[in-house]
Amino acid sequence: MTILFISDLHLSPLRPDITDCFLDFMNTEAIHAEKLYVLGDLFEFWIGDDDNSPFNVVIKEAFKALTQHGVKCYFIQGNRDFLLNKRFCKETGVQLLADHTVIDINNEKVLIMHGDTLCIDDIKYQEFRAKVHQPWLQWVFNRIPLFIRQRIVKNVQDKIKEKKQHKKLTIMDVTQSEVERVMRQEGVKRLIHGHTHRPNVHTFNHNSEEMTRIVLGDWYTQGSILEFKNNKYTLQNKSFK
Repeated sequence: MTILFISDLHLSPLRPDITDCFLDFMNTEAIHAEKLYVLGDLFEFWIGDDDNSPFNVVIKEAFKALTQHGVKCYFIQGNRDFLLNKRFCKETGVQLLADHTVIDINNEKVLIMHGDTLCIDDIKYQEFRAKVHQPWLQWVFNRIPLFIRQRIVKNVQDKIKEKKQHKKLTIMDVTQSEVERVMRQEGVKRLIHGHTHRPNVHTFNHNSEEMTRIVLGDWYTQGSILEFKNNKYTLQNKSFK
């Protein structure tokens, strides 16, 4: 049994090297897996399921081909693609999961998530997240003409990029107490997430129990994949061609 996890690809027409690496991964590696979990930020920004740009169509076709081949694909929204919804899933065969989802891997309960909600020291971001995740606001935004949405998103991205340059790196990482609280709440000893772009396997003790937090990497300079195979988790890199 092979299960694959990816996140933080930030796919965009401006980075064809990342797109090529992703498509090669889908055609040569993911196609042989039983399941593929995408833990958010697949896209640099997903403006809405009605955006059928040639680039988006290519990505959707890649998922459709994979699910039609029999690979089960699951998606958790990230902070860049929280508008990805039911229409995308219907067109691709991908199943949308809740922000916090507990899955069973080899008889072990494992919590998977994007990871942004663990960064509670970044108060400004959490306030922004709470605002844009309001259903009524998303309903209104999705009914604005596409070209206007593109302008709004470009303006928001520019502001976020500017603010990020002045943030301390520690603020943008997870808060350990929140990690422990969420894992305890969900009743798990293993957590897999992305968002922070800091691939690693962290082990720690909580209430005399060993717990593990696996962090997925981003795809800015190479592909980053977590593979579960032969009862073992392995973080792997995939070079750009």
